Amino acid sequence: MTQKPTIEIDGASLTLDQTAAVADGAEVRLAEGARERIEQARQFVETILARGQVVYGVNTGFGGLADVTIPRHKLQELQVNLVRSHSCGVGEPLSERIVRAMMLQRANVLAKGYSGCRVTVVETLIKMLNAGVHPVIPSRGSVGASGDLAPLAHLAQVVIGEGEAVHHGQQVAGSDAMRRAGIEPVVLEAKEGLALLNGTQAMTAVGGLGLLAAERLANAADVTGAMSLEALKGTPAAFDPKIQAVRPHPGQMKSAQRLRELIEASAIRESHRDHAIDPRVQDAYSLRCMPQVHGAVRDALAHARGILEIEINSATDNPLIFAEAGEILSGGNFHGEPLALALDYAAVAMADLGTISERRVERLVNPDLSGLPAFLSPDPGMNSGMMIAQVAAVSLIAENNVLAHPASVTNLPTSANKEDHVSMGMTSALKFVHVVKNVEMILAIELMCAAQGLEFLKPLEPGPRLAAVYSSVRERVPALDRDTALSGYIESLVPLVRELGEE
Repeated sequence: MTQKPTIEIDGASLTLDQTAAVADGAEVRLAEGARERIEQARQFVETILARGQVVYGVNTGFGGLADVTIPRHKLQELQVNLVRSHSCGVGEPLSERIVRAMMLQRANVLAKGYSGCRVTVVETLIKMLNAGVHPVIPSRGSVGASGDLAPLAHLAQVVIGEGEAVHHGQQVAGSDAMRRAGIEPVVLEAKEGLALLNGTQAMTAVGGLGLLAAERLANAADVTGAMSLEALKGTPAAFDPKIQAVRPHPGQMKSAQRLRELIEASAIRESHRDHAIDPRVQDAYSLRCMPQVHGAVRDALAHARGILEIEINSATDNPLIFAEAGEILSGGNFHGEPLALALDYAAVAMADLGTISERRVERLVNPDLSGLPAFLSPDPGMNSGMMIAQVAAVSLIAENNVLAHPASVTNLPTSANKEDHVSMGMTSALKFVHVVKNVEMILAIELMCAAQGLEFLKPLEPGPRLAAVYSSVRERVPALDRDTALSGYIESLVPLVRELGEE
């Protein structure tokens, strides 16, 4: 058996790629240095309790009930009540991959040592990950302000032996899942329920895994775009490095370089290099401006990655325990605004990536623009060819236009107006992932149409890199000489689109 990789968490160095590894089954361990910080912060909480000092979240109510002081003998009950009352998420459950990412990232934040929980809380999360105990977490219910309270409450339910969980593919009571895995549920002490609930880990899990998928699509769009350029006998002159050098956006330069490499040694390109053969001076924007548009998408995603990787290593609890300074400070690190804005921006960028891809599909199927048979059919009229494939792409564009509206501009106060400005960051994350999935389909449609367009240029062939992509398409979708249902073919190309995005 192949040994699973292990990711060590210390509260400061977790990456999105490591998050994806754990989402896909890698195991987790706690760094020794983190253990010491966690214990130090917990000792300070115990000192505060011994003094009888009133501190929000430690011995008070929560949110709009922050002014209610709770006696010490009821603090355990307070924490359990917090978890139960906040477990009110609705909607379809998050995937097990996302749940694993949430568990990892919450454990990592607690490992920073500013939340005041005991080491056993973090170790229990790690044991659950390593044993495959995955809480059932509804996807809706967070406004992304006091963190992702409802989603994290459903996670915390299983930590304390309640709620529902999936273990080895079977959904069971949380208590049964923990028993089967041989994990002792946590009996919450003061502050620990809040430490599990206060954070942005639903947003970062959904948005982070979505971002990795989006980055792959930015790569794949260079491939599908290059194949469309070849099928349309476009020119790569606009990808010249001198053009990019005088407007040196990093994403633009990278996309232009990739496009040059993809078209290298193309017989199709050589066939129309002579201006006497092809008098066109320049291509339409959807071809000529691929470096500028694809590159801008890359830069937007890079910005979002920077925000997310700061966030997954940040203390997002409230209050925060600064043991060395001897202070407990209430603040707003749980507020999801940085994520909401970044993920709204990323959704807009991905929607635009889909838009330029659909414009290339239109050029491929439109005989007035392509020089190819109408709708890429050898027998147009009797056959409609790929006419409705472009229609399907347009329908996805229309949906993305709605989803690209920013959630972060919406504010609905909660908790008796104590929480009077919220980020809606989880909504931003969920919308972003929906856009990403739609763009996967749009690029699959472009890939299918571009490959069909190349049929009409034979015996001319693209360069070796695109020839290999063409062969991969043909393993899934045959060259079409008569009408057939296309849905299954489009779906079959989505995994290939994802593969093309792996660098």
